[in-house]
Amino acid sequence: MLKACQDVAARHGLVAEAKEIAGVDLRWGFDLTFRVSIPLPDGTALDPERLRFEALAEAFGLSSTDYGRQFSTDRESFRVVGIDPRRPKYPISAERIPDGQAFKFTADQVALLLRSGVRDVTPKG
Repeated sequence: MLKACQDVAARHGLVAEAKEIAGVDLRWGFDLTFRVSIPLPDGTALDPERLRFEALAEAFGLSSTDYGRQFSTDRESFRVVGIDPRRPKYPISAERIPDGQAFKFTADQVALLLRSGVRDVTPKG
């Protein structure tokens, strides 16, 4: 399905990428999401989440290059996937590496985990 979508997109000067598979029910089917966009100079698809993150990262104490970086707590590993200024307490979006489950973090937690390699910054007590 992805190959067919990429072929159609390429005929129109666009690029296509698979985003996620959701609603998996082995008896009935699943939902598959594609993103079709104008290609960037390197040939990759435009990612609006990345653009928003790069524009807002410094205001939250992060670097624009932190998008996509991985960090770990004592128990799990995560990847930075977005920023949402409408969530002032937990503006940083991350996905758990093994399963893609979405989580929200404070900007300070993520900055500390990315910069110092500290495993757990959750306040105790």
